[in-house]
Formats: sequence, structure tokens, C-alpha cells
Amino acid sequence: MVWVAVFPAVHRFVTILATMTNRILIVDDHPSFRATAKIMLLADGFEVVGEAEDGRTALEAVERLRPDLVLLDVQLPDMDGFAVIEALLRMNGEAPKVVLTSSHDATDFGSIVPRCGAAAFIPKAELSGAALRAVLR
Repeated sequence: MVWVAVFPAVHRFVTILATMTNRILIVDDHPSFRATAKIMLLADGFEVVGEAEDGRTALEAVERLRPDLVLLDVQLPDMDGFAVIEALLRMNGEAPKVVLTSSHDATDFGSIVPRCGAAAFIPKAELSGAALRAVLR
């Protein structure tokens, strides 16, 4: 009898865990970084749903793919990552979490990083699945 009473709650919990995915969109203008990040994230259990090389393509991909998280380079050829975040926040629907990344340190961008709406900033040299998982919690 106890199992019957507990089972619906356990079933709901397992269902939620099964449907929770870590769907990532990688946005960076360097193909080599995108490829390296993709390999690392796939190996760490993430689902990489797409890649984009600039801000415009990133915004289109977010609309189409609906990732849980966007790994977004700060410096892109057509607009910077901060402008991409602003555009994402204006989109209809729920915007994905955004993690900014750069070969530069966050302090190089002054006070804009903490105020821009990103969930986190991770330097490219420190990027890992564990760091992204911590942001998704």
C-alpha cells in the first residue's frame, strides 16, 4: 500500500528528470572553438542543438531550436554578445539562459557583464560541462 501511495510522486519526479535536457546553442565566430566546445559538451552529456557564427544567426537559431542555454561569445562580427542578450530578452516567449564566454577576462568588459542579463560569464579557458551544469541549476 505504501508503494502505491508513493509511486505517483516518484513517477512524476522520474518523468521530470527524463524530460530535462541540457540543450545548448554554441555561438562563436571561430569554427575551431565551436567544434572544440561541441566535442567537450557532447562528451559531458549535453545535447548541442546548434551552432551560430554571428548574432543574427544566433537569434534565428534560438527562435527555431529553443535551447535551454546559449553559450555566447562576447565578440561577434555583426553585434556583440551584449546586444544579442538584449534582443533575446525582447523576444516573445521565454528566453534561454545565456552564458557569456570570451578569451578575455570578465573584468576587461567593465561593469557591463554583471548588468547585462547573462546567467554567468565563463572564460573560454575555464569552460567545462560542470561549469555549465552549475548555471543550469
